[in-house]
Amino acid sequence: MIQTCARCGGPGAAVMSFSYDDRAVWLDDLVSTVGPGEGYPLCADHADRMTPPLGWTLTDHRNTTRLFAPLEVA
Repeated sequence: MIQTCARCGGPGAAVMSFSYDDRAVWLDDLVSTVGPGEGYPLCADHADRMTPPLGWTLTDHRNTTRLFAPLEVA
């Protein structure tokens, strides 16, 4: 079963989880089906633009591999 983004319905690429007690949000790779209470699937675009609430921390645990090396600007 393909997980869809909780925001736009596109194909899921990451899982957003959070802890109210720790005021922390984290992103992990979507490797299996996300069950109720385990987080929210997000597409790559929404995961990349994720910003935590003011006073919270965001930790990105995703394993990202770039297809192209960044250009060097002289």
